[in-house]
Amino acid sequence: QVQLVESGGGLVQAGGSLRLSCAASGSIFSINAMSWYRQAPGKQRELVAVKTVGGSTNYADSVKGRFTISRDNAKNTVYLQMNSLTPEDTAVYYCNVLFTKLGYRGTYDTWGQGTQVTVSS
Repeated sequence: QVQLVESGGGLVQAGGSLRLSCAASGSIFSINAMSWYRQAPGKQRELVAVKTVGGSTNYADSVKGRFTISRDNAKNTVYLQMNSLTPEDTAVYYCNVLFTKLGYRGTYDTWGQGTQVTVSS
């Protein structure tokens, strides 16, 4: 079983910063991508940032220039550095890992438990 453990959420004032982390463990053969999503109350879950196995990154337009996704392959951990936070960033943030299993076709994914980020004005 693959497990993702998130940490780093909390309450911060507008303009502040937080760094989220997500550590993966379990029966992973290889990781294709690690991503961050967020979901605000009453809103659809949206992709925030993704880093592929090749090292490429993609960001939602709303966070470009403010958020940075990084990965420590040795630790199977992905980070999301969030700067210049605004109240619009308030959401539950979830990490997602896209991976393969040894001896199996296709890819699988699993989610972290979510961590609350609240930005006050």
